[in-house]
Amino acid sequence: MSAQIDAVVFDVLGTMVDEPRGLTEALRAAAPAADTAELLALWQRHIEREQDRVVTGGRPYATADALDREAAEAVAAHAGITDAAVLDRLAGAGRRHPAWDDAAAGLERIARHRPVLALSNANRAALLHLTANAGLRWHQAVSAEDAQTYKPAPEVYRLAVDAVGRPPQHLLMVAAHAWDLRGAQAAGMRTAYVHRPVGDPPAADDRFDWHVGSLAELADALDAL
Repeated sequence: MSAQIDAVVFDVLGTMVDEPRGLTEALRAAAPAADTAELLALWQRHIEREQDRVVTGGRPYATADALDREAAEAVAAHAGITDAAVLDRLAGAGRRHPAWDDAAAGLERIARHRPVLALSNANRAALLHLTANAGLRWHQAVSAEDAQTYKPAPEVYRLAVDAVGRPPQHLLMVAAHAWDLRGAQAAGMRTAYVHRPVGDPPAADDRFDWHVGSLAELADALDAL
């Protein structure tokens, strides 16, 4: 690694919190008799499609909370959920995902030596509650809402660069999603892929600066710089 690392920027959904587990638990509670895997796939397809439409200009920006509400309504229609209170709780599932076991401790270790930032597609209010519920502590949390689009749009990564006030090559983007790291690379940032069982693994031609199996392993690598 030739460039120094002045700040570490973390993706949140899937990287620091177990989003599929959180959604699965919420879906099971809302529709215990339904096929939870089928409902999870429906939810995830909706979010992925609608975020992509925002990035490509197919629809105006809508917050992650709004897209979650749409996904919850689609699930409710499919599963026959008619109770408004159940629907409301399901729509807020994105604020309650559990942290991965190594997330809080790994983040705390890295934060001893460098600024740590969250950079998330979650909107500001959702990000606040999500990270508080998961026990994650940042020096700053940055939401894609401020760019009115979603990762991997370059405007989102610029938010982190501007927040740190250093050249992008001095920022390290950490994610469990290869698509996210490709976006960070295109913005000039350094990259670290952390393996999660639910992430988007690197392709054969991806060239990220680090591949690690845990945040503890990443903290060791940063300590060695």
